[in-house]
Parts: sequence; structure tokens; C-alpha cells
Amino acid sequence: MSDQKKKSFFSKRDLVEFGVIAGLAAFLYVMGWHTEVIGTLQRGLLATGIIRPDITVDESEFKRANYNMPLISLDGEHMSLQDFEGKTIFLNFWATWCPPCIAEMPNIQKLYEDFVQNEDIVFVMLSLDEDPEKARAFMERKEYTMPVYFLTRGKPGVYDSTVVPTTYVISPEGNIVMEKRGMANYNTNAFRGFLSNL
Repeated sequence: MSDQKKKSFFSKRDLVEFGVIAGLAAFLYVMGWHTEVIGTLQRGLLATGIIRPDITVDESEFKRANYNMPLISLDGEHMSLQDFEGKTIFLNFWATWCPPCIAEMPNIQKLYEDFVQNEDIVFVMLSLDEDPEKARAFMERKEYTMPVYFLTRGKPGVYDSTVVPTTYVISPEGNIVMEKRGMANYNTNAFRGFLSNL
């Protein structure tokens, strides 16, 4: 086979491969599965342990939590972050349209299961979805049991991150002792110890 024919052959094969990949991507997008597929791929990155929250506590950098944040639960119950004042709060802003959120959810669910009986530690999974039914359907499909809430007005300035997901840990004393913008693996012994020791 001449060099020109080889080039032509490989060029056609490359085009076919690209077409298959593009077609698959378009299919996933049209079906609405692209977010979960990307999230699943990103979960592999989390499994490496490279991306984790910074839990080194430097009291001079603490910000004060703002508890004036009205919420509504997935079941329609009106409440406020203030209802959890005096407890350790794991506050996670997430959305069903966010692949990194999808990636970190299984690890947060496992962490939640470890602490569900501990009344001093609460999880506030704050969905940024405009349609609460999307969040409900996602939680039910994945069989996640973490409590989900929605904002009834804008976020207080101290939580005004433009990155989704963003996670905060608020101490019982009302200090934001951890802020992580972007996904992370929270289901580690180090992080469990961090929460327990607050």
C-alpha cells in the first residue's frame, strides 16, 4: 500500500472514530445523561485521593457563619439554617445539572450514613435546582437519603461562591472552619475525625 493510500485510510478511520464519539456525545446530551456520565468519570478522579478538603484549622482565618438563611425542605417544610445553630453543620451547595456535584455525592452519602445517628452533626444539602422535582427525582433514583433543602431567597454574602459545588463546615461556635470550592472526597478517616472533633 502506498504512503498516500495509508494516509487516506487512517484519515477515514479517524473521521469514523470522531463521528462515533460525537454521535455518542450528542445522544447522551439529548437523552439528558451527559451530566451523570461526566460526573461518573470525575468520580474516578476523586477516588485517587488527590482532591480533598483542606481541614487544617487556622482560627485567624475563620469567618462567622450567617444563620439568617430561610430554607424549605424537599417535603415543603419551612425552616432556617438558624434551626441548626449550636451544631456542626455540613453545608453543601449542589445541583443536578452539575457533574462535579454528581461525582462527590456517593462519598457524601457514605459520610452522612456514618453520622446520621449523631444529633450534634447535621447535613444541609442545599439544591440550586430551579425545579425541586428534579432534585427529588435524582435523590430517589440514586437512593440517597441525605436531607435536601432549597433557598427561599438569596444566599447570605458569606456563602456567595459562584462555584458549584461549594461546601462549608460550620462549627457549633458559629465559625466557618472549612470552605471547599469544587468537588472533593469527604468520605475519609481524616475528614470524619475533623467533623467529630468539632
